[in-house]
Amino acid sequence: MTSEEVKINVEKALDEIRPFLESDGGNISLISIENDRLVKVRLEGACVDCTVNQMTLKSGVEMTIKKYVPQIESVVNIQK
Repeated sequence: MTSEEVKINVEKALDEIRPFLESDGGNISLISIENDRLVKVRLEGACVDCTVNQMTLKSGVEMTIKKYVPQIESVVNIQK
């Protein structure tokens, strides 16, 4: 998978999970993808202060991204 395909598929994964985040007043933005292995995102809105945002990040966002791009090793949230 090329770097461009990785980015396209990560965006597809984020589009899949975004409605769930938006229903709780949050959102997510793609910041960068490093070496086609590490995805950096920014949780936004209500997700910033949510007490379960790390669980959402790992069991929701990371799992969905890995479904689209199995080579991704980790997804991290970058604070402002």
